[in-house]
Amino acid sequence: MIDHVSIAVRDLSRARRFYEAVLGAIGYSRLEVRPTTVAFGKRYSEFWLNHRPNMAPIDPEAGIHICLRAASRAVVDAFHAAALAAGGTSDGVPGFRPQHGEGYYAAFIRDPDGNRIEAVTFVKG
Repeated sequence: MIDHVSIAVRDLSRARRFYEAVLGAIGYSRLEVRPTTVAFGKRYSEFWLNHRPNMAPIDPEAGIHICLRAASRAVVDAFHAAALAAGGTSDGVPGFRPQHGEGYYAAFIRDPDGNRIEAVTFVKG
């Protein structure tokens, strides 16, 4: 249903490096680079970074939340670890979230700009 998403970042170079590591952990690669935007995806550009150097800090209570599908628990774990190693912060360690449904296994991170990104997989019981 959704073709692609875009998020705003203050420092495009820093965000590109961060997302190369984090999205690389779930199978995305950098597909396009333009002067003020960078795109990642598996086969086509699905996740865009847009340079907004003057944007206000993101309010953690009202900020963006994007969830990306992962192939397995190990991939969710790798996504979380890559985010922390690349300068992000944890917003929810990898684990089951029964409040979201049976087998819902996810991790939540915040990028250096405060965007909240989740990776999820569904484990058959």
